[in-house]
Amino acid sequence: MMNILKLPAITLLSTILAFSVNAENSDVTLTETTNLVMAGSKYVTLLGNQVNLGDDAPDFKVVTESFSPVTLAEFKNKSILISVVPSLDTGVCSIQTKRFNEEVANLPADVVMLTISNDLPFAQKRFCKTEKVDNIKVLSDAVWRDFGQNYGLLIKDMGLLTRAIFIIDSDGKIAYKELVANISQHPDYDTALTKLKSLSKLVQPTDVIKSEQAG
Repeated sequence: MMNILKLPAITLLSTILAFSVNAENSDVTLTETTNLVMAGSKYVTLLGNQVNLGDDAPDFKVVTESFSPVTLAEFKNKSILISVVPSLDTGVCSIQTKRFNEEVANLPADVVMLTISNDLPFAQKRFCKTEKVDNIKVLSDAVWRDFGQNYGLLIKDMGLLTRAIFIIDSDGKIAYKELVANISQHPDYDTALTKLKSLSKLVQPTDVIKSEQAG
């Protein structure tokens, strides 16, 4: 009886491992970039296609904590900040994710914040519950690695995403990009947030407060 009850979980994990093996096997066909990001004192090789400012943002498919697929197309006509982290279980990644989660309250309603990592959805769910991260969407690229490959973020031989920030405007264009030069460092939070707010077509919460104070 116990073996029967465990079967769905085992099957699910087997499926994840199969996807991971397929992703690793496909690495040889991906474009490699070697001079953009460092881990410690050494450059890492990034796999996938680099995107540039002004480019059409490539679509991608990731999953939620319940393995439901999510695509970029679902956020059409919104400005989107994508916070990319190697793993939520590390110090800088945790701080980065919690910082953006706190900033949601200061943002207009027509902007969206996503965090994407290659952590398994189970781990993401546990992290969000423990750290009370509930304002941003935390999504996993562990199943297909579609996001990492389409944005040139997959670290070769590690299976992790490099630390980065992307902002996509309401027209679907790349409006901001930061590949953090060393994956152990923090991104430039303030510049990214300022850019995101500047893209909004709505009155920002801080503007309302200033208007009320002036009156």
